[in-house]
Amino acid sequence: METISSSSLRELDQAHQIHPFTNHTEMHAEGTHVIESADGCYVVDDKGRKLLDGLAGLWCVNVGYNRKEIIDAVNKQMHKLCYYPSFFNSTTEPAILLADRLAQLAPSHLNHVVFSNSGSEANETALKIIRSYHKLKGQSKRTKIMTREFAYHGVTLATTSMTGLPSCTAPFDLPMAGFLHAPAPHAYVAQTQMSKEEYGQWCVQATEQLILKEGADTIAAFFVEPIQGAGGVIVPPAGYLKSLRELCRKYDILFVADEVITGFGRLGDWFASSLWDLKPDLVNLAKGLTSGYLPLGATLLSDEVSDVVTKTGYFAHGYTYSGHPVTTAAGLANINLIESDGLIPRTRDVTGPYFQAKLTELSTHPCVGEARGYGLIGALELVPKEGRAALRPDSFLGVHAAKVVRDQGVIVRGIRDILAMAPPLIITKPEIDFLFAGVKTALDRMAK
Repeated sequence: METISSSSLRELDQAHQIHPFTNHTEMHAEGTHVIESADGCYVVDDKGRKLLDGLAGLWCVNVGYNRKEIIDAVNKQMHKLCYYPSFFNSTTEPAILLADRLAQLAPSHLNHVVFSNSGSEANETALKIIRSYHKLKGQSKRTKIMTREFAYHGVTLATTSMTGLPSCTAPFDLPMAGFLHAPAPHAYVAQTQMSKEEYGQWCVQATEQLILKEGADTIAAFFVEPIQGAGGVIVPPAGYLKSLRELCRKYDILFVADEVITGFGRLGDWFASSLWDLKPDLVNLAKGLTSGYLPLGATLLSDEVSDVVTKTGYFAHGYTYSGHPVTTAAGLANINLIESDGLIPRTRDVTGPYFQAKLTELSTHPCVGEARGYGLIGALELVPKEGRAALRPDSFLGVHAAKVVRDQGVIVRGIRDILAMAPPLIITKPEIDFLFAGVKTALDRMAK
């Protein structure tokens, strides 16, 4: 195969590819960052530079890069059966086995799976199932969907409407009608004098007021990320999620856990829904389901929801690649790796606490307004050396700091004035030290 130079690749990229969530003028002025290979917790770019991936790709490469077990499983399945649909009374062995495995791992009432190709599609699938569920129950007025400010649920028209980030919605004149955003328990941004727990309960009360204002009998479901990822790694205060769940029960609103980021070990459990006993009616999954090796999403349904939407006739939903044999084979191999490597107890008992301790150490840095996280996910709210009062809407301290961190050989994500981190679950303590050393260097430069 002919070798293409880095400069030629960048020229081709500039000429033809539109990147997701990217300022193209800025990117092409600097030159696209081309990643050529990866292994373990590290990626290597086209300049031969080895970088510790402190964001696990895009919150997803839980078992690390270049795992032979997944590659071999995919290769074997490609040779055996590269594709067959799950439409029209047919399916394949890996799809059956992965559905069974997910039902075993999930909370006991979630025994049914609809496969898709991404987190966006998993949420979109949930939206359609929820509409069908209420229609079949004679509650067709229940069409409104509640999410929260700072939420991120995807990029389709409907899932963008669910997203509570103006940077995602404003360019497309969204949200559409019928999508409601309740307050998020983000006490730092609210600059409240209440404790985090008190503010969380205030948010629940404000959510109830929104429900009553709109009419409880018009609201179909509430979608909740247990930890709000792209919104800034917003960790729920104690008691908040349970109260929100009870509120949904009170008004007969379906409770949906969007576990695209929190699933498959990042918090030291298979799911946040199990960890925090959320008892959701539906759960949406992607990312860590295959550790990003291949695109795969899944929507888990409770027995009650499944009974309503599947036992009354034709289920008219699905994608060409729903339950794709190769992607589901990757999912099975990935889950086997998480188990055989002991990554969940390791994250819970060893690396997660160590990561959080290193994160907390930086909370006293003069350029840090708040440190927050859980397990192997965390974020730092950055402030100028002059203090929080000097922040401006266009400061984007996190975005600028992430570039400095990358110069230290570490990839993290800049979100507004936030640095976000979520490394592969295989990360070691020395690698965690290296990650935070790179972050500290960026903070120290800010403080000069």
